[in-house]
Amino acid sequence: MNQQATKEASFGKTSILVPVDFTTDSEAALVWACRYAENLDVDVKVLHIVHDPGDAPGAYHQSEEDLLETMEEVAQDLMNKFLAKLRNKFPDLNALATAQSLLIKGIPATRILEVAEQYSVQHIVMGSRGRTGLPHLLLGSKAERVVQLSPVPVTIVKASYFGEKDD
Repeated sequence: MNQQATKEASFGKTSILVPVDFTTDSEAALVWACRYAENLDVDVKVLHIVHDPGDAPGAYHQSEEDLLETMEEVAQDLMNKFLAKLRNKFPDLNALATAQSLLIKGIPATRILEVAEQYSVQHIVMGSRGRTGLPHLLLGSKAERVVQLSPVPVTIVKASYFGEKDD
């Protein structure tokens, strides 16, 4: 048994969980996590929580054709396009090429923590817009909630990692 196989047999191969919402902040978080994962030789799991929140109803309906599909079908299509775009942009990033995608329904912060526990992830990496003031007080922050409740380290990455910003 080689050293890597011994490590995996004794500790199990761990992974990094990257919850995404298809924004540039999510892109930055996923690329950062994949680079980090390659240094640690761990897997990456890309998670999207299918949730149609009160502050953005209809977020999964981008076109008239989408109205005939379930939110899960549209979310899966968005995930596929999101990953394809990044894999095309970063073809040498092996952790991105082999990342496993997961789509789960529910309330984002709660489900992120449940998935992290289910898969025994060692780290969560999230993008965040960093809302402040009244919007933050009224809506709360998914990233902040995960940071507060997570039993594993959480890294927050902003789109400025690439010098980009969401509109």
